[in-house]
Amino acid sequence: MTVTRLDQGQRYRPRMAFLKKIETLMMEMQNPDKGIKTQTQAVMITSIPHAVTGNDIMQWILQRLQITAEEALHLGDLFVKYGYIYPLQEPKNLTLKADGSLYRFQTPYFWPVQGWAADDTDYAIYLAKKNIKRKGILEEYEKEHYNMLNQKINYKWDFVIMQAKEQYKAGKERKKEDRYALDCQERAYWLVNRTPPGMLNVLEYGLDRVTDPNENKKNTMEFYRREIMYYQQAILKTRVKSSVSLGGVVKYSEQFLSNDPILSGCLPSNPWISDDPEFWDLNAKLVEVPTRMRVERWAFNFSELIRDPKGRQNFQIFLKKEFSGENLGFWEACEDLKYGDQSKVKEKAEEIYKLFLAPGARRWINIDGKTMGITVKGLEHPHRYVLDAAQTHIYMLMKK
Repeated sequence: MTVTRLDQGQRYRPRMAFLKKIETLMMEMQNPDKGIKTQTQAVMITSIPHAVTGNDIMQWILQRLQITAEEALHLGDLFVKYGYIYPLQEPKNLTLKADGSLYRFQTPYFWPVQGWAADDTDYAIYLAKKNIKRKGILEEYEKEHYNMLNQKINYKWDFVIMQAKEQYKAGKERKKEDRYALDCQERAYWLVNRTPPGMLNVLEYGLDRVTDPNENKKNTMEFYRREIMYYQQAILKTRVKSSVSLGGVVKYSEQFLSNDPILSGCLPSNPWISDDPEFWDLNAKLVEVPTRMRVERWAFNFSELIRDPKGRQNFQIFLKKEFSGENLGFWEACEDLKYGDQSKVKEKAEEIYKLFLAPGARRWINIDGKTMGITVKGLEHPHRYVLDAAQTHIYMLMKK
């Protein structure tokens, strides 16, 4: 299935910017003076240098950021899940344990924002090496990937096997502690970049995540076209001084103060804390005689009048006297199209066109040629908002 959508400059903004913040913390964490002190720790019968405990990481985060223990544990968990810290005792479990569990800092070369692509050849070499080391005993998903890669890059499989054997041979010549640490580091890297089934892929970008730390950073003409489009849209956005905005909020609040049941109370009584339902009776949608406060609210602006069913009913009577009652009928039909059943959108759009817009329509409305052209063209592929241009035009006519 192909998913397409219109370009909307906003979707092309860089994502995952928080990784830079994580990296800043990681640099501080590894600072010789103010960071976490690393030391040689025993894992089974092997002494691993430059190791830290999960509790040390937790305490450093708590002291550095002044946050709760729950937040610190979550942040430490992210450090491990994104591959900035990798576990030494449970390599498959990418979580932070706030105890004596041992961890090491990942080499900055393998940090996500470095942009090194975790390509198929490297992954195939890793699986082949693991297959040699463990004599064919791989996880089920690793077996599937191994067979798939064998078919996909079969033309250079001899190279893959040769590299795997060379790396395995070189690894055997290293010290036992270095070999163990590098195995944990490599496994953590591939768990992050080639996530096993059922495990959350933290580097998943989704449909809109166009900026990928592993993608090629070379800028193309398409990239610059999208940049220009984004800045053009940004320039066209209206901007208001904060003092003007605050003044508008104050004016709005003062205007609606007497009509706000929370600030001014409910008249004649609050039905939520009493057994008196009179408030609901007086303010029913189509009550015979509306309250004075309700009528005063209609005078605030046209949208208040047209949103109120009783106000709209009275306004319809006025429009009939002006021989333009079809305008409100068209507006209500457009609202029903927008918020009605999706399966009936096409049918309703055709009915509205025949009733209000078609030549010789029974309740024909008067809209300009440009708006009519936009509407007719849109009706070729009807959707909920296909009549927005015509509805806005009629709305402004009624408002005047």
